[in-house]
Amino acid sequence: MAKKQVGPRQGPGHGPGPGLIEKPKNFKGTSKKLVNEYLMKYRIKIIIVILFAIGSTIFTIVGPKILGNATTEIFNGLISKFSGGTGIDFSKIAKILIMLLGLYVISTLFALIQGFIMTHVAQKITYNLRNNLAIKINKLPMKYFDKKTNGEVLSVITNDIDTLSQNLNQSITQIITAICTIIGILVMMFSISIEMTIISLLILPLTAIVLNLIVKKSQKYFKDQQDYLGHVNGEVEEVFAGHIIVKAFNGEEKAVDEFSKMNNELYHSAWKSQFLSGLMFPIMNFIGNIGYVGVAILGGYLAVNGRITVGNIQSFIQYNKQFTHPINQIAQISAMLQSMIAAAERIFEFLEEKEEEQTIENSIDVSKIVGNVEFKNIEFKYDEDGKTIINNFTANVKKGQKIAIVGPTGAGKTTIVKLLMRFYDVNNGEILLDGYNIKDFDRRLFRKSFGMVLQDTWLFNGTIKENIKYGKPEATDAEVIEAAKAAHVHHFIKTLPNAYEMVLDEETSNISAGQKQLLTIARVILADPKILILDEATSSIDTRTEIQIQNAMDNLMENRTSFIIAHRLSTIKNADLILVMNHGDIVEQGSHEELLGKNGFYKELYNSQFDQNEED
Repeated sequence: MAKKQVGPRQGPGHGPGPGLIEKPKNFKGTSKKLVNEYLMKYRIKIIIVILFAIGSTIFTIVGPKILGNATTEIFNGLISKFSGGTGIDFSKIAKILIMLLGLYVISTLFALIQGFIMTHVAQKITYNLRNNLAIKINKLPMKYFDKKTNGEVLSVITNDIDTLSQNLNQSITQIITAICTIIGILVMMFSISIEMTIISLLILPLTAIVLNLIVKKSQKYFKDQQDYLGHVNGEVEEVFAGHIIVKAFNGEEKAVDEFSKMNNELYHSAWKSQFLSGLMFPIMNFIGNIGYVGVAILGGYLAVNGRITVGNIQSFIQYNKQFTHPINQIAQISAMLQSMIAAAERIFEFLEEKEEEQTIENSIDVSKIVGNVEFKNIEFKYDEDGKTIINNFTANVKKGQKIAIVGPTGAGKTTIVKLLMRFYDVNNGEILLDGYNIKDFDRRLFRKSFGMVLQDTWLFNGTIKENIKYGKPEATDAEVIEAAKAAHVHHFIKTLPNAYEMVLDEETSNISAGQKQLLTIARVILADPKILILDEATSSIDTRTEIQIQNAMDNLMENRTSFIIAHRLSTIKNADLILVMNHGDIVEQGSHEELLGKNGFYKELYNSQFDQNEED
């Protein structure tokens, strides 16, 4: 069973381990673009955020020093009490504590204000980006989506936008706060004792060396964990997607064995990576405690010699404990920035993809289209270096004709329709509509002249009425009902709960495949286009309903140019012209009777289906 590769899960508890942070290809360029094109629009608010973040940090840093003064006052009061003095001055201590409380309140208010403003800025930027992506996705050519999976496109619109939003909101304020905290704590520590500060700083290189060793050791296991997690997810997705096949061929035991093997590999890599990463905190804590011991011994020595107060020792120990927090925070922020810029890079790459032109100057008026279509020496291939799909295709279709395009799989039938609709542009030759090159029309207005029913039905999450009205939103309820009757789906709709107001779920699993097809046919009937394209439009419909639909389609196609792609040749016997394609060329053309009389490729196709039906 082929394995579908699924990427590792991301998000809380499933992010990459140390050393596996995703890095952007052009950090500097993407950062500059993000700042200049998006952040600079809110520079006043960002400056306010920076000022409030600095203010909040300063007020927080001053706190331990003031608290140390209170401790010193209590210590001096106790010494004075034992020496026969006045004892502790509680009024002075109260003033100090009230001042301290006031500072913390102001610090909290500043933090709330800057958090509120930065959240607004981050959400506004992501709101604009989502709008830009929604506009962009409708302007991209079909060839872009041929090269990208649905998951890759959705990942940009959902995961990358969310990553940018969350990290943008946190990283700016956190990096300002962390830098201000480090500078502020160093200033306060040096103001208390230079010797004690030097001891505290000596601990940092030791911590960095130990952590670096752990990260290097655990990196391999984290990478293995992410790889095996992807394999496990892929195995689960594949087995559940093909659950019927697994059961039909008694493959349950094999599926369980394969899953157990992958799960076992995931287990071994996961516990090793988690164990090693779990060592970081206790080791850092141990090294930090060594530093505290050194600071306490030196502080006691300095206090005995009258060079430092007891309160200052307490303040210094608090600063010492706080000092590693902003350093760790900066390490986390650097990872966040890498992830954020990588996400922004993919978003910008998507937004910079080449668009198909939507409007042109001096466009032909589509309201005058009557439906004459001419293909002149068309050549086309999907990739510049790829195989040629259409070779020198030439055909002349008159207004109101019903044209059937037939041929084996891969002959180029659907490609012809895609070229006609300008989902792709021809490499050579031209397609004329009423004598005008279709490239001389506005693309959006041009496509309004076409109605299309595909083999793969598409309905969206909404009511049945909304789905039928998709091509003509201004249609009245009466027009919707008439279209449904013409498509022979009105009676079925009336039997449903809420009838036309029934909501189809996201997968449209609450109606059958044939019923979906009938609704898409009703949608085209309501749109009332000049030119019809039916690509295996009745493939999901039973024989009895197909006859009804054919009758409705005959009425609909009257006086309209119609292109019908069909595998079942019995459905296109009454076509005005049948184009028989093979390997991108028209090998035969004519009416059904004329082609049978030629005893050529068409007759072989027709007889092969007839013989197959007899065998069935």
